[in-house]
Amino acid sequence: MREFGYQRAEDVSGAVALLAADPDARYLGGGTNLVDLMKTGVERPARLVDVRELPLDGIEPTADGGLRVGATVTNSDLAAHPEIRRRYPALTRAVLAGASGQLRNMATVGGNLLQRTRCGYFTDVSKPCNKRAPGSGCPAITGEHHNHAVLGASDHCVAVHPSDMGVALTAFDAVVAYETPDGPGESPLADFYLPVGDTPHRETALPPGALITGVVLPPAPVAARSRYRKVRERASYAFAIGSVAAALDVEDGVVRDARLAFGAVASRPWRARAAEQVLIGAPAGGETFAAAADAELAAARPLPDNGYKVTLMRNLVVAVLTELAEEAAR
Repeated sequence: MREFGYQRAEDVSGAVALLAADPDARYLGGGTNLVDLMKTGVERPARLVDVRELPLDGIEPTADGGLRVGATVTNSDLAAHPEIRRRYPALTRAVLAGASGQLRNMATVGGNLLQRTRCGYFTDVSKPCNKRAPGSGCPAITGEHHNHAVLGASDHCVAVHPSDMGVALTAFDAVVAYETPDGPGESPLADFYLPVGDTPHRETALPPGALITGVVLPPAPVAARSRYRKVRERASYAFAIGSVAAALDVEDGVVRDARLAFGAVASRPWRARAAEQVLIGAPAGGETFAAAADAELAAARPLPDNGYKVTLMRNLVVAVLTELAEEAAR
């Protein structure tokens, strides 16, 4: 690890100014991803601007009935918040499914959204990687890719986004708020992560030097009956090989509203809008749920060793939606 400077920001505008003055600086929240990448040489910031003590650690109601979650709220505090548990239970489950208790105590909401992929070629600086070194190639396509993307990938990158939290936030139309030298801005999470295309090194639509200040959850009555289900290769904490955030509103056996997002299948949390269109207005049963999954997964383009993900995700969608429909019928 090369030497780097360290400075603790005193306020949001000061933090943004520090990064504007030094493009090689990075914001430091909990450090649970950034510091690991610094150890391996993937990230080599000249300075760390510590934003952990900024007054961005609250969860507050919004005027329209939603919730605003500050960027430095820890994952643990987010999962435990009574309003999150009551109104967005899938978000609580997603956070608790990620990492370990110790890591959740350190990790922040803003940092979680910006975590980098865990692809082994990306984290190994001795290997080529278009995400880390544009134009160098993607060895995962012909190499180790059993946990890589089946949706939205390209010939330039097949890595997946590792966030559990981001999947649930995507399902509920969350909006990312940020601050830049020119003032505040915001981006719907659906537009926040950029398609891979031929520029996988450009991961988000966040302006250069921008500081995430919070995430806004709009009011979503359907979210009160929601679940997050994660499949992983070991029972202890691990990254997903497939996950689903789902919410279902059923009346008289018919789906009135539905939200669905997939994790660990694409370079970003994947909003399953084709599946939602099949669900809304249809009977809440196994045939509908399978048809919804098939509609979304029709676009899947698996690699030789990760085709199992298509079957896994189909079964996962049907199982989670069936549980929610049975719960609604009680």
